[in-house]
Amino acid sequence: MFLITEKKELAPKVSLMKIKAPYIVKHAKPGQFVILRVEELGERIPMTITEANQIDGNVTIIFQEVGATTHKLNQLNVGDFLHDFVGPLGKATHLEGLKKVAVIGGGVGCAIAYPVAKALHDQNTIVHSIIGFRNKDLIFLEEEFKACSDLTIVTTDDGSNGNKGFVTDALKKLLENGETYDEVMTIGPLPMMKFVSLTTKPYGIKTIVSMNPVMIDGTGMCGGCRVSVGNEMKFACVDGPEFDGHLVDFDEAIRRNQMYAPFEKKQFEENCNLLKEIKHVQ
Repeated sequence: MFLITEKKELAPKVSLMKIKAPYIVKHAKPGQFVILRVEELGERIPMTITEANQIDGNVTIIFQEVGATTHKLNQLNVGDFLHDFVGPLGKATHLEGLKKVAVIGGGVGCAIAYPVAKALHDQNTIVHSIIGFRNKDLIFLEEEFKACSDLTIVTTDDGSNGNKGFVTDALKKLLENGETYDEVMTIGPLPMMKFVSLTTKPYGIKTIVSMNPVMIDGTGMCGGCRVSVGNEMKFACVDGPEFDGHLVDFDEAIRRNQMYAPFEKKQFEENCNLLKEIKHVQ
C-alpha cells in the first residue's frame, strides 16, 4: 500500500498527487514512469514521474481525469492509499551532450515535459519550452517552465491567454526565424506529436516523442503497448516510452487508441453511476 501525502488541483480535472515511494525515488530518472492500481481488482495504468524527491521520498504524478480509473484515482485524498505503485519503468530520457533543445508539451503532456526541461536546464543546456492548452483556464506549470527555460512560449487554441495558436505554429515561427536545435522533444496528444514531427522533418532536426499507449504489465510481455517505429514493432514499456518521431507510425497508434474508446466510456459511466448509488445510500 502506498500513502498519498499531497494532492492539489492544477486545473479543472487535472490533479497533482504525491505518493510515498522511497525505493522508486532512489532509482527514478526523467522520462521514466510507474504503473499503478487504485484498488486490488482495478485497472493497471501508466503514469509518468513528474518528480522524484530524494529528500522526502515522494513521487509526484500529474494526471487528467479522462476515464474510469483516473476518476477513481481523483476521488482519493491525502491519507488514502494506492494498492500498487510499481517502477521506475521504461528507459530514461537521453540528455547527454545536448547543447540546445526545444521541449514541447501539450495539455497534460506538460507534466511529462517539465521534468525533461528541468533536467536539461540543470545540466546547463539551452532550453526553449513551448506549451499548449485548449484555453487559459487549463494552463498549469507555466511558472515552473519559465524557471527552467531560456525561452517559454504558452499558446492556447482559443487565444484566451493572448497567444492564439498551436504549439506547431510557435515552433514553425522559431525555425523560420533561424533557431536551430540539437533535438526537439515533444510530449502530448498523438496528433500533436505527429504534427510537431512533420514540422521538424524538413529541417532535419532529431525529434523525440513520448508514447503512452495502453499498458498492462509494463514488462513487454502482454504486447498491448506495441508501436510501429521505422517498420519495426516496439514495446513502449521496455523499448520506450521515447522514440524517434520521424519513424513512428502515428496513424496506426491513433487507430489503436481509438479502439478502446467505447469500452472506456462504458466503464466510466458505470463507475459514476455506482458512486451516485453509494452516496444515495449514505
